[in-house]
Amino acid sequence: MTWNEVRNTYPNQFVKFEVLKSHIENDKEYVDEIAVIGPIADDKATRELLESKDNVLIFHTANEVVVVKLRTRIGLRRALRNAH
Repeated sequence: MTWNEVRNTYPNQFVKFEVLKSHIENDKEYVDEIAVIGPIADDKATRELLESKDNVLIFHTANEVVVVKLRTRIGLRRALRNAH
């Protein structure tokens, strides 16, 4: 299912879905195809998002596209000790 189909089916609400197909441009992932799990009540959306794993997302259908900004891992800095 495409995001436009989801927006038409579930207008103006949060939706929980699994990403089936996406593509990456620069530092953003654009979602192309999804499998809807179901609508989410506004007061439960934050908790559902925090508990989601893998390719499961919560997104509001007021958004025209599903875009996820990708973060790169930031390594920890530490001083190397000389072993004498």
